[in-house]
Amino acid sequence: MDAALLLDARARVLHDLDARQIATPSAVSALEDAIAERAWWADQWPEGRVYVAGLVAQDVQDALFATAGRWPVCLDCGEDAPVHSLFISPDLGGPDPVWVCEESGDIVAPLGGL
Repeated sequence: MDAALLLDARARVLHDLDARQIATPSAVSALEDAIAERAWWADQWPEGRVYVAGLVAQDVQDALFATAGRWPVCLDCGEDAPVHSLFISPDLGGPDPVWVCEESGDIVAPLGGL
């Protein structure tokens, strides 16, 4: 497995966790678990490497939902909008994953750009 690919995915997701003030020890632990799992996955399917970063973000998002709630929450729709999440698009996580508002469908930021 290409270590640079995993380091890039880790850095991008960690940036977004930090940008939303949720880079807690449990969140970083969930990120490390996701990286380890996706390293194995990418070894099994080398053509899928373009999907790794987005899939890691989705894995962390799923892990945090059970413990910390929604992440990342959309901040672009204003305070009158109900609390809602962003999701990674495309669904498989790549190539070029972006965060999309689940309410408006607007692209909010690239992964690593919150």
